[in-house]
Amino acid sequence: MSLHPTLQPYADAWTHSIEAISELVQPLVEAEWNRRTPCPGWSVRDIVSHVMGLDSEMLGDPRPIHTLPRDLYHVTGDHQRYMEMQVDVRRHHTAPEMTSELEYMIIRRNRQLRNESRDPGTKVRGPLGTELTLEEAMRRHAFDVWAHEQDLRTALGRPGNLDSPGAHVARDVLLGELPAVVAERSDAPRSSAVVFDVHGPVEFLRTIRVDIQGRGTLESSPALGPAATLTLDWETYVRLACGRVTPEAVKDRIKTEGDQDLTAAILRNFTVTP
Repeated sequence: MSLHPTLQPYADAWTHSIEAISELVQPLVEAEWNRRTPCPGWSVRDIVSHVMGLDSEMLGDPRPIHTLPRDLYHVTGDHQRYMEMQVDVRRHHTAPEMTSELEYMIIRRNRQLRNESRDPGTKVRGPLGTELTLEEAMRRHAFDVWAHEQDLRTALGRPGNLDSPGAHVARDVLLGELPAVVAERSDAPRSSAVVFDVHGPVEFLRTIRVDIQGRGTLESSPALGPAATLTLDWETYVRLACGRVTPEAVKDRIKTEGDQDLTAAILRNFTVTP
């Protein structure tokens, strides 16, 4: 048996990103593991811990039994508490402990993927006990690991892989969230259209059409006379959608046309990651 063709792109994207992360952190000295990243409260070590925690859950390992300190200002909800457990349990691990655990995790996950024969629709356990399909779990995981590779690159001043297999998975995941961002969260007018023109290593032109009921749909055809158009580069799009920067911090990298109240509302509600 081999991996279902539907799942192969997500396995390839994960492999590319996790190997890039391993390459990035392998030569780091102890102090560099403590560098701040775009994720509030998280260092380079914390992001690598988080990624290893995600992979250990994909492997079905038991979660650590650990009590979180009370003074973690960036932990405010159940989802963050859940994610922080795998991070805090490794906060005092040394650089060699981190890199050797990461290497072993990659070996185990590669073995798991080689032997994966389940159907993409198989239900698996997700974060906080949610149930989702194996396809959705692998898709989300490929996106998460790529996004965190980018966080590490930002922290370490090593840009790259903005057009890797993980970047294309990220594009599809983030585009899937756009109709809700525009129609529901930003309250775009009914029977209107909003165009997103994204350039750079990953390029696309997409329209969100809002119907008479206020529902949004994603289309690849351009709209004539849209209510608003947002033009920005791919890296800025990702950093905004993942909540790594505020619209104010990158306003010089975004061009808006049309209804300025609507574009402001869209940018305010652009973050789609928990």
